[in-house]
Amino acid sequence: MQKAKNFYLLFWDRHRIIPYRLGFTLFVIAGLCSCGSLNVLGLKASNFSFGSNVTPIREIKPQQNKQTTVYIQGKVEKRVPLIKRWAYQINDTTGKIWVVTNQSNLQQGAEVVFKGKVRYQSISLANQEFGEVYIEEE
Repeated sequence: MQKAKNFYLLFWDRHRIIPYRLGFTLFVIAGLCSCGSLNVLGLKASNFSFGSNVTPIREIKPQQNKQTTVYIQGKVEKRVPLIKRWAYQINDTTGKIWVVTNQSNLQQGAEVVFKGKVRYQSISLANQEFGEVYIEEE
C-alpha cells in the first residue's frame, strides 16, 4: 500500500500537476464546451438576448404611424418560401403570428427567438377588412 501511495505522489510531483489545478482545468474545459449549444437549435446568436423583454403574441397590436420593435419567442409551426425571404408562423401558447425573415434554415418544431418590427398589411375584400399583423425581422 505504501508503494502505491508513494508512486501516486511521485507521479503528480514529477509532472508538476497539482490535483486541484487538474480539477479546475477540467471544469473550465467543460464550461467552454457547453457554450456552443445555441447553433444546435437553429438560432442565430445575434437574435438571442438574455434578459430581453419577450412579448407574448396575444399582446401584439398594430399601431398607426408607429413601428414597435418586439422580441417574440415560440415554436415554428409553418414555413412558407417567399421571393428571397421566408415566412414562419410562430406559436407561443398565447397566439400565433407570422414572421418574415431572411433565415431559411428553420424547421417545423424549432424553438426560436425573433427581434423585429410590428407591421400590418391591410386586405380589403367585398368591403370587409381581412388585415393581418406580422413581424418583420430586423
